[in-house]
Amino acid sequence: MTIQKHAQRALRLSRSTLPHEPGPRENAVVDCGWGRLIGGHTFADPSDIARELLQEQPGRRDIAFYVDKPHVVVSYAPQQLFIDPSETFRLTLNAYVPQRARRQGFVIRRLRSRADVAAINAIYRARRMVPVDATSLWGQRADRCTVHVLAEDLKTGEVLGVAMGVDHAPAFGDTQPGASLWALAVLPQATHPGIGEALTRYLAELFLARGRAFMDLSVLHDNRSAIALYEKLGFHNVPVFAVKRRNAINAPLFSETDSGHAAFNPYARIIIDEAQRRGVRVEAVDAENGYFKLSHGGRSVVCRESLSELTSAVAMSRCADKRVTLRLLAGAGLRVPAQTLAGDTAHNEQFLRTHGTIVVKPVDSEQGKGVAVGLTSIEDVETAVEAASRFDERVLLEQFCQGQDLRIVVINHQVVAAAIRRPATIEGNGSATIAELIDKQSRRRAAATGGESRIPVDGETRRCLAAAGFALDDVLPYGQTLAVRRTANLHTGGTIHDVTEQLHPDLRQAAEHASRVLDIPVTGLDFLVSAVDGPDYVIIEANERPGLANHEPQPTAQRFIDLLFPNTATGEETL
Repeated sequence: MTIQKHAQRALRLSRSTLPHEPGPRENAVVDCGWGRLIGGHTFADPSDIARELLQEQPGRRDIAFYVDKPHVVVSYAPQQLFIDPSETFRLTLNAYVPQRARRQGFVIRRLRSRADVAAINAIYRARRMVPVDATSLWGQRADRCTVHVLAEDLKTGEVLGVAMGVDHAPAFGDTQPGASLWALAVLPQATHPGIGEALTRYLAELFLARGRAFMDLSVLHDNRSAIALYEKLGFHNVPVFAVKRRNAINAPLFSETDSGHAAFNPYARIIIDEAQRRGVRVEAVDAENGYFKLSHGGRSVVCRESLSELTSAVAMSRCADKRVTLRLLAGAGLRVPAQTLAGDTAHNEQFLRTHGTIVVKPVDSEQGKGVAVGLTSIEDVETAVEAASRFDERVLLEQFCQGQDLRIVVINHQVVAAAIRRPATIEGNGSATIAELIDKQSRRRAAATGGESRIPVDGETRRCLAAAGFALDDVLPYGQTLAVRRTANLHTGGTIHDVTEQLHPDLRQAAEHASRVLDIPVTGLDFLVSAVDGPDYVIIEANERPGLANHEPQPTAQRFIDLLFPNTATGEETL
């Protein structure tokens, strides 16, 4: 049965099958897992709303919503409370017209297992949102006040998005009850379009079936892309206000934004935010290139993203030159692929004949620039060598090794995070050309990563398509997926998937051993593995400046600041 038919059937039956709605409640508060929703309209005295907000627990985010006199509430604790600078949008449900589902590659469903709760928290942490209390949420799964809906990938079963709805009838006992949508989040690496819209529509149709009058949501006033989506769905702005407590989680909403810090990319900002949270002073040195200085307790350290003064010039040079990296690792008994410097055609062809399939890469480059993978003809090798030489006149030929692309982040010689990296992939809809699909997917990846990830349409992309029997102007059949790059680098449209908990002990040991061999305090090691939970591997690179923002929910930024300023360490995980 389609969602639309389900909604219509449930609407016809709602009056006879739904439990009797409770009467109006006083001082109503709903536990949402990540904090409490305080029904401001159910409080007669503004001072009681202020008092309730001041009961907020550490690591939670309470919201007083539908506050009639927010300025009066704040006046009772002006140093601790603030008016939320978000806009409220309302969807009038009796005017809402359910639409035929146009989802592709995913399904929307309700919360149904403890694994779902863990997946919800992984998404919230990846989006730097407050996670839910797992025990509390699981215990409330049958509560009619709240409902969690999830987007699940049809092929992998991975949870891609989540939204929570609050039903105001059981929550607040409103005489003309509505509903509200909260904590909508989509996994940054999700490739399917329309997940946020599908989650929103599902909740709208569910509350329509329950006979609710409207569905409200709160969105930051400058989140233009989200507001555009809601307006497209028929939401309109309403004068509804919220009050929150001043805390570290809400700090960006009430504190002055440092324009110098805002200019940093996500890889620097995640470190800067963690430093400021601990009271470490941050000074912008060169935001465009990622340089900043951290100071605390008489100690100062200059960083360029995750590269700090604690990394010696020798250690940095060992990672920058891929020949030296693998030579040192091989000498320490770690497994690495065969390599040689590119030379004349005869030399290159001999290496190709020996290994059958090879990789071409610059000796010193980053972000996947100039890398060509899976080459089997000398013509492709020579073309790739010429392209790689634009980034470094020294070009490497490397034995191609099959396996999943695994990045392991090691800080202070301990594994902090591990993630599988997958190449940029598109999915056909039966009408758009491959070029159009790449453009749409590239824009989604850019939006999800703050502009850091885009799919280049270059010789490597065209070669990858040609190997699969396609060209840019071809129409990809409906439902067919196609990798458009061979490399899984985030900056060329790849996605990253956390596997830290599944990491085999041998892989963990190899990564930590490699960091000691290179004598580097922070590194991102690139492995090729047959399975994350298996012992087989080869190490292909070591990055002296790994992107820590790519590995949430793992506490990479926390461990980095622990390394620089041990006296500020709290041992707490990311909230």
